[in-house]
Amino acid sequence: MTSLPALRILPGLDGTTRMLDAFVAQARAAGFDDATAIGYPHDRVLDADGLEAFAREQLPGDRPFVLLGESFSGPIALRLAADPPPTLRALVLSTTFAVTPVPLLAPFAPLTRIAPVLTPMPLLSWLLLGRWRTPALETALRQALDEVSPGVLRSRAALALRIDARDALAHIRVPTLYLRAHHDRLMHPSAGDTILRGIADVRLQAFDGPHLLLQTRGDARAEAIAAFAGGVGR
Repeated sequence: MTSLPALRILPGLDGTTRMLDAFVAQARAAGFDDATAIGYPHDRVLDADGLEAFAREQLPGDRPFVLLGESFSGPIALRLAADPPPTLRALVLSTTFAVTPVPLLAPFAPLTRIAPVLTPMPLLSWLLLGRWRTPALETALRQALDEVSPGVLRSRAALALRIDARDALAHIRVPTLYLRAHHDRLMHPSAGDTILRGIADVRLQAFDGPHLLLQTRGDARAEAIAAFAGGVGR
């Protein structure tokens, strides 16, 4: 069996690796011997350039790798893939966007600096997990959010509403896999359609699941990504 490239995963809006621990283990079981999630700083506000630079420093320069951008980190992954390290072999995007999926909310981005951070868990669970929610996942989600300072969370929420990585799409030359959730209550399908139209070598794989696709039946998602990565370059 041909060994797979390394896998580097950029996280959702919380920026921690807590919600990705189980998926990392499932990715290793699927054949990624070297699978790691990259966490962003918990107490330091970074803009898009800062997040891109921080993530770039964590990417392997000595072996081929696949980059996976989840949700909030999709635009960061797109920017990295448009100006890729020489060892990048493929890009995977999970339930994410190139430009804010709710354009009408973009003018309200500055208001997030005074918005409350503690969104009620029932609402978060409904949006992100739907009928796949479990007490364990809800606990992990709350713990992930509690690890990050309120100012950082507000900054990232504002960034998600105003970031625009569409210019990166035409410059991406590596094979790309876009993962869509059939029951995503946070992300409209049009957000993924922009990516599918903009990248030359991209394929779509849809799953029965919620926005937090990697956290629910992560074994099936990991196997799909491993199959994709195994075919890159053949």
